[in-house]
Amino acid sequence: MKPNYRRCISCRKVAPKQAFWRIVRVYPSQEVQLDHGMGRSAYLCPEKSCLDNATKKNRLGRTLKASVPPTIYQSLWERLEELPP
Repeated sequence: MKPNYRRCISCRKVAPKQAFWRIVRVYPSQEVQLDHGMGRSAYLCPEKSCLDNATKKNRLGRTLKASVPPTIYQSLWERLEELPP
């Protein structure tokens, strides 16, 4: 089977979807959450520069067409710190 490719909303890099973090606006509740759920999705590289750009320019909010709570950004920063260098 061919791998599914996705594009980072910040740096526009294309890679298999397993290489990215997935942020989802769940249907029909319009709630934004990480990794699971069915609805509109955005993909983000697990890199500091991509997360910084997404935070400053509200790329997640614009892509998902919803307001993204600060707890989502906080969770992503915590995940970034847990990654090995």
